[in-house]
Amino acid sequence: MTELTLFLSTASLVFALGLQQLNVQGHHYVLAALTSFLIGGAQIYLWRTMPSASGSEIVATLCGGPVGILAAMYAHPRLVRFLVRRKS
Repeated sequence: MTELTLFLSTASLVFALGLQQLNVQGHHYVLAALTSFLIGGAQIYLWRTMPSASGSEIVATLCGGPVGILAAMYAHPRLVRFLVRRKS
């Protein structure tokens, strides 16, 4: 179970970092600020869990990164389009 939560936490962290970078590049100030909360939450979980991680937990953590960044690259343009459309 810890492997799954570590995988999801890392995927969430890298997803949020990817969104953060794309939001900063696109000058989406509110989205960039909101993304910081997801980054902080995922980092806190990792900091609390990783010091005692087993080998399988470390592998799960490492596998979350590629999933997170690819998901962010896919989701960001769609999220921005959806949010901009809702504002209009």
